[in-house]
Amino acid sequence: MDRPLTNIEFFSYESEIWFCHNGVHIRLSETHAEIIDGIIELLSTFYPKAYRALSKHYEASSINKRYFRFRIVSRFIRCNFAQLDNVPDISTISGCTFEFVPCPLRGECALDNIVCRPEFDHKMSAAELPVMQLWYEGHPIEHIADVLNLSTPHYS
Repeated sequence: MDRPLTNIEFFSYESEIWFCHNGVHIRLSETHAEIIDGIIELLSTFYPKAYRALSKHYEASSINKRYFRFRIVSRFIRCNFAQLDNVPDISTISGCTFEFVPCPLRGECALDNIVCRPEFDHKMSAAELPVMQLWYEGHPIEHIADVLNLSTPHYS
């Protein structure tokens, strides 16, 4: 996959997490490092409260880093993207498309409204956000500078 988090539909089926990419359904496992790393980066950057809560919740697994990160990502997907539909959960156009996931612990779970329906948080300025969005979509620096009327960096 060129951009592992582009146009992916996640869903849960029989207690497992699956994803659909380019029409192929694949069970998510610890070996899908690009996807797991991408979601960890997304979480830690834009949903830090959810990331911290999940890290604490699964800290007993932290000795095995790959499994620890897989559990964090798996739970985040279960709480936010578990429905199979035709709308990519992560896309270049809309970023994350969160779904209302029916949960028997809704309203009682300590992670409700922290991990489920997480709060978007970042440390970027209003000027940096459009640059980041265009870069995430895969546009080259020259195009981003042209669209946003910015100068490109010149290195000697």
